[in-house]
Amino acid sequence: MFFFTENFMKARWPSSCMISQEITINGKKYRLTLTDQVLSDVRRLKALYNAAYEDPESFDEVSSAISNTITQIAAAVEPAASDSDLDGLIQAVMKAVDEKSKETEEAKAKHLEDKAKATKKPSEKPKKSKK
Repeated sequence: MFFFTENFMKARWPSSCMISQEITINGKKYRLTLTDQVLSDVRRLKALYNAAYEDPESFDEVSSAISNTITQIAAAVEPAASDSDLDGLIQAVMKAVDEKSKETEEAKAKHLEDKAKATKKPSEKPKKSKK
């Protein structure tokens, strides 16, 4: 079981992002710092999982890359995760990245919408014609 507590260290995402989260896996607390590198590693891991799923015969070829990527992602967590927590930890990190990416896209969309509203000229009221 895991849950997230967020502490936004920088408001900007994803450029130069440093978002710290506490993740609890099997009753143990871990601290994750989401950085651009972690985001990149999670995207790479998903691509590797998809490659292995789409072509099961390629699993032997990508399994080493999957293992290396998992190791890199786990290195972003303090303290070091035990082997028994690693699967849950990787799932939690992937979920955290997905949630942050979704929040970022929503914030970007709202910003663009607000910007469009601000730059939109208010329509002039039609003048009443004299009869």
